[in-house]
Amino acid sequence: MTHRAYIGVGSNLGSPAENCARAINMLRGHPDCVLAASSSFYKTEPVGMEDQSWFVNAVVAVDTALEPLRLLRILLAIEKDMGRKRGEKWGPRLIDLDMLFYDDHIIRHPQLEIPHPEITRRKFVLAPLAEIAGEFIHPKEKKSISDLLRDTGDDKEVTVLTSSS
Repeated sequence: MTHRAYIGVGSNLGSPAENCARAINMLRGHPDCVLAASSSFYKTEPVGMEDQSWFVNAVVAVDTALEPLRLLRILLAIEKDMGRKRGEKWGPRLIDLDMLFYDDHIIRHPQLEIPHPEITRRKFVLAPLAEIAGEFIHPKEKKSISDLLRDTGDDKEVTVLTSSS
């Protein structure tokens, strides 16, 4: 059975756009993942720890037969292969891959919470996600991604950097 997962991609160290593109290509090259869609890259203002470089963010849709925890291990392996070192929450990062949704499942596991708990408050996630899955219904909020983006109170700057087309 094939599942659709939405993955948030972000970076603000080194060459952020190149880091995001490399991570997406690594995901695309994985034999158990089919890249179904990729958003534009967005230049985004930092959240949480604001005294750092701006981020580049994107969202990709991946079709996979992998179960959620196995997919998570692949995302963590890509981060590690790219040289990510885990630091402080909301701090600078070479690459960040977050599983946002896995079909319409609700998962609470010590290693993984789906939907990602911060989605509804994060314009830097909602804007690229709305570009590729605006009509997707958040399984807890029961609202479309486009509606969540419209209703978010997040006033951080999020600007299209490159078009996906």
